[in-house]
Amino acid sequence: MAQQIRRAAFRSQKDPHHIMKTKELTKQVRDKVVEKYEAGLGYKKISRALNISLSTIKSIIRKWKEYGTTANLPRGGRPPKLKSRTRRK
Repeated sequence: MAQQIRRAAFRSQKDPHHIMKTKELTKQVRDKVVEKYEAGLGYKKISRALNISLSTIKSIIRKWKEYGTTANLPRGGRPPKLKSRTRRK
């Protein structure tokens, strides 16, 4: 049983479709995506030029069309219990 689990874990590391969490793109990169889109480039061409996944390109442009900005938008979630000033003490 333990050997099967180890094999599965090893397989997931080698799997090219293994989903990994990545860092947010900088505002400059998102602005570059919008700039290329406004210049008439398609999603695929932008994706290849900037080496960013097609779904990320689509989501950046969709948010830009909807909100008119490429800035990081606030996320939902429970507000922190402690204020930042209290946490520093």
